[in-house]
Amino acid sequence: MDQDNSHRDGSGESGSTAGAGGAPSIEESLRQVGAAGKEGLSATLDAGRALRRLFAADVALARVALARALVWLAVTVAFGSSAWLMLMGAVIALLVHLGWSWLAAFSLSCAISLAIALIGGWLALRYFEMSKLDATRRQLARLGIGGDDDAATSSKEDAA
Repeated sequence: MDQDNSHRDGSGESGSTAGAGGAPSIEESLRQVGAAGKEGLSATLDAGRALRRLFAADVALARVALARALVWLAVTVAFGSSAWLMLMGAVIALLVHLGWSWLAAFSLSCAISLAIALIGGWLALRYFEMSKLDATRRQLARLGIGGDDDAATSSKEDAA
């Protein structure tokens, strides 16, 4: 037998369906393009499903980690508070032993605690301000997305 007649292309059809010069016919080319498109779509859908499963697993892991972090944060706050109270008690006892009145010793420890609490509150508010995603909101407002009509109006007025 002639080996050219027994040659098969990737589609399983004999080489006799090929046109002049061994090129596949238009029908065969369309079938191959369609099959490649289906394979590409299938691979894209598989990748999307895998990404969705990965995202769901990552969110579940983050949820568990957040819960554990909050538990340890509560433990830290409890023991830190008790240590602070004992430290302030020791400072008050030392100041009274050094000749300060009870009122002055309590007032000093209260002023120290209040100053630290105010600084901590001020820093917490600064960090909460950073979590408002202002840059993202501005970009979304420029695209016309989002419910912040005032920002969109002001950006239009700035452009004019």
